[in-house]
Amino acid sequence: MKDKNLPDDNNSQSLDELTNDANNIIESLENEKDLQNSIENYQKLIKLNNNIEKKFRKNSKEINEQTQKKIKEITNKKNAK
Repeated sequence: MKDKNLPDDNNSQSLDELTNDANNIIESLENEKDLQNSIENYQKLIKLNNNIEKKFRKNSKEINEQTQKKIKEITNKKNAK
């Protein structure tokens, strides 16, 4: 799904909050008897999953950049000695 199809209210939530929402939807899907409601909940779950993946990639990229910056600082200090 495209990012533009993701609900805006999920953009402000943390990864933990999104994961909890996804777990709640999974729980309701496991107990759902009405197929139509299951389809709607499954579509919400797919959107949540895509948003979780997007946030995870963003956080992972930020961590990688910070790590590279720290490595560079350490090697610069070491080379300056």
